[in-house]
Amino acid sequence: MSQPRKHLVISDTQVAPNQPTDHLDWCGKYIVDKKPDVVVHLGDHPDMPSLCSYDKGKRGYEGRRYKADIEASTAGMKRLLGPLREYQEWTKKSHKPRYEPELHYCYGNHDYRIVTATQIEPMLEGTIGLKDLGFEEMGWTCHEFLKVVVIDGIAYSHYFVSGQLGRPVGSARAMLTKHHMSCIAGHQQGRDIAYAKKADGTLMTGIITGSFYLTDMDYLNWQTNKHWRGIYVLHEVLNGSFDEMAVSLSYLQRKYSERTAVK
Repeated sequence: MSQPRKHLVISDTQVAPNQPTDHLDWCGKYIVDKKPDVVVHLGDHPDMPSLCSYDKGKRGYEGRRYKADIEASTAGMKRLLGPLREYQEWTKKSHKPRYEPELHYCYGNHDYRIVTATQIEPMLEGTIGLKDLGFEEMGWTCHEFLKVVVIDGIAYSHYFVSGQLGRPVGSARAMLTKHHMSCIAGHQQGRDIAYAKKADGTLMTGIITGSFYLTDMDYLNWQTNKHWRGIYVLHEVLNGSFDEMAVSLSYLQRKYSERTAVK
């Protein structure tokens, strides 16, 4: 019989130039403390504001640069993975058991702004690309946008779609109804969760995990910026069943903002 495993799920970190990334360091330290077997990032680590078609022509668009977006994304990812790499180096030197979790990254629509830009401007083909993000070199197994990745019976994707036009499924309940298995997605601000059973009694859980960043978004208002932010840990993962635990951004801040060493 397979042994249950532990997953840690992050989504929509949306790193952009001149924005704080302390939360990524806190999350990295939490990963080292809790040692999940699998870490899944559901995408949109970079915000890529320089390629946002909705903002072109607006006053706030001036001054945005692709290079700055990539540099911010890289620095943010290094903060997220830094505690893990530091811990791995420490265990190597001290001859402790090595901790090597599976790292899976599901590209999101903000990541794919890079791909869209090359489709709109073919002259950019070969000049910019997803490789600029450097996630594979940093140790992630990367999965294309909207490809469903099944790990221990759980389906992961940046979001799940409905209908021929491929619009995002808007609720956790709808994900279970349409896909008939445990599904976890990001993409939307705020979290949502639903439960169901298969005919054989197997439990199914659908979660929209919300987002994980410190800043308020200028395209949202005072009310809509007040959404839950954090990560999820899935305990006892086996054949799509698990015990979910929400870990809020405020909790991570209280626990790790003054902490400097992870051993």
